[in-house]
Amino acid sequence: MSDTATGTRALDRAADLVAAVVHADEPMTFADLQDASGLAKSTTSRMLTALERAGLLERDAAGLYVAGRLFWLYAARHDPWAELVRLARPVMEAIGEETGETVHLSVARGDRVVQVAQVDSTYLLGTRDWTEVDVPAHTSALGKVFLAWDVLGLPGGALERPTPATLADRAAVRRDGVRTRERGWALTLDELEIGLTGVAVPVLDVHRDVIAALGISGPTPRLEGRLDELGRHLLDQSAALTSVLRGSHAHRSTRTEEVVA
Repeated sequence: MSDTATGTRALDRAADLVAAVVHADEPMTFADLQDASGLAKSTTSRMLTALERAGLLERDAAGLYVAGRLFWLYAARHDPWAELVRLARPVMEAIGEETGETVHLSVARGDRVVQVAQVDSTYLLGTRDWTEVDVPAHTSALGKVFLAWDVLGLPGGALERPTPATLADRAAVRRDGVRTRERGWALTLDELEIGLTGVAVPVLDVHRDVIAALGISGPTPRLEGRLDELGRHLLDQSAALTSVLRGSHAHRSTRTEEVVA
């Protein structure tokens, strides 16, 4: 076998070790990585040492392997939500094509709900750019996701009530949060604007924490008869996005050769 082929194979094995650590739900032991890679003990040790020197992997206080400083350096220098938006875009477009409604992706920043991406409705009625609009969390389906899963808390003082349908009583908001968690999706019906309905679901990261809310909005007469259907559809799409974020669609090596130490 040529030196080039051997070097390429070794690089592939090293990349698989990094991928295994990054995709894992918790830090990994040396034995875990050796079992996952199928490499000889000495080869695994040599590769892990090289990956540590490069900053791609590092060991925590317990000696377990975690993602290295280069990952955190990259994240610190870039928009932390850019990758989430990139991965979510195909899912959002699929929802838009299926429903025809405006599709939203929001995150919590501090005590605010910030929309980071939108796919416009295919209908003229109901199309609006919400990315620059700041609304109280308890008045939007996206915000209700963060309230229901305790990512955000209600602000102090009296709750805003932009319409008569708004839940402006704290106990009512808490009860609504319980219902939201039980069925899996949040709903606002004429609570931000009369004639506007929204449905939203949580997006989970590798630790099963809520990191974003994915939802749709549109005119109440067009959505109110399909709420259960839309909620279930959003749950399916959110599960697909969560799966992508967890790395389940990442490349898994099917090579059976072992790099001999």
